[in-house]
Amino acid sequence: MSLTQQQKQLVKHSFAKVEPIAEQAAALFYQKLFEYDPSLKPLFGKSIDEQGKKLMATLALAVASLDDIDALVPTLQHLARRHLDYGVKVEDYTPVGNALLFALSKGLGADFTPETRQAWIETYTLIATVMRQGAYPDYHPQRFRNRKRYHHL
Repeated sequence: MSLTQQQKQLVKHSFAKVEPIAEQAAALFYQKLFEYDPSLKPLFGKSIDEQGKKLMATLALAVASLDDIDALVPTLQHLARRHLDYGVKVEDYTPVGNALLFALSKGLGADFTPETRQAWIETYTLIATVMRQGAYPDYHPQRFRNRKRYHHL
């Protein structure tokens, strides 16, 4: 899976609009994440504010690396393996992606066009796939899509 130049530009431009409201976007993200899946809340031992900063820093790194995804892969794989220690499961990436789309849609408003939404879906799917494969070497996206919790991503 790869991203087109247009998708990369849409993600970069839209994230630049989210960065000034990063704190609010992160709060929206976690609020919606815990609404989607309340069982995930105990995985976040630190304050949600601190987690929000880490989330936005990780997103900033990913967005900045869109032109060289291969260089980002080891970082994402390492992050995924660390998440295993916190109890993250392969299916937990789906509500995370859905909460991200929600936060972006609220933060960007009318700028969250269908094309921008699709660019973010492709970007998050790529990131989540790399992370899932890094944490679960036997992970295969096609098999996972048949699982019940695989709603939007």
